Amino acid sequence: MATTTEPVADLRLNAIPWMKIAWAAALLALCFGDVLFDMAKEWYTDDDMSHGFFVPVVAGYVAWQRRDKILSLPMESNPFGIVLIIWGGLQLILGTIGAEMFVSRTAFLVSLIGVLLYLGGTRLVRELAFPLFLLVFMIRIPAIIYKQITFPLQLFASEVAEKSLSLLGIPVLREGNILELADHKLSVVEACSGIRSLLSLSFLSLIYAYFFDTKIWMRAALLIATIPIAVAANAFRVTLTGIVSDWKREFAEGFFHSMEGWVVFLVAFVILIATHQILNRAYSALKRTS
Repeated sequence: MATTTEPVADLRLNAIPWMKIAWAAALLALCFGDVLFDMAKEWYTDDDMSHGFFVPVVAGYVAWQRRDKILSLPMESNPFGIVLIIWGGLQLILGTIGAEMFVSRTAFLVSLIGVLLYLGGTRLVRELAFPLFLLVFMIRIPAIIYKQITFPLQLFASEVAEKSLSLLGIPVLREGNILELADHKLSVVEACSGIRSLLSLSFLSLIYAYFFDTKIWMRAALLIATIPIAVAANAFRVTLTGIVSDWKREFAEGFFHSMEGWVVFLVAFVILIATHQILNRAYSALKRTS
């Protein structure tokens, strides 16, 4: 008697509730379509959030890499997912009424996690924890926190630039976040606060640690390391702008200024890689002595 065996992969695919997933995706798109569109428009128009386009792509790729593990998990519905879905819906309503973008945008993540929890269970959410966490980087931080972060960064970069330029013999007078040179002024505005490089470098540090290191704690370590690296790199950029503008003012504007930002960002990333190597060597040395 002849027997046929269905491939294990096909059995796993057949076990996935595709119809429920399609309905859930359609409902999420219907409820959060405007929120997602406004968020994507912000990625396009705001340089501080330009990295947002890469976030869902990278998060999706990380999830795709784990597809074999995900397909091997039993699809066990967790009723608590319904609670999260309702919570996300209420949060969306409150965010829309109060015109608070952060509340309405994070409501999408809450609802997404709720859907995954209800359809696939706790194991599925746990397996997707890292790519889900990456999605946080596509959402702009609340405006009130943004203001509290950017202004101190502006002042710090201005102060470092003032002292560095003075040491180099370049006459400079600082008033808050404004540097007054011999024949012109440099204003360290919000765009020059370093928040852009801090957000982008933080996201990049997690991706780098994920692909080039298997240690979970390394992701947190490099994420923390991005703070002083990004702040120092931005202060160096402001100082470099002061030096260049004192030599030839045109080089501190437009294309040259943008290129300067990219070069400094690449230098910051190289420093992050070097930090990773130092941490790894220190960890190996600690293991040998223990």
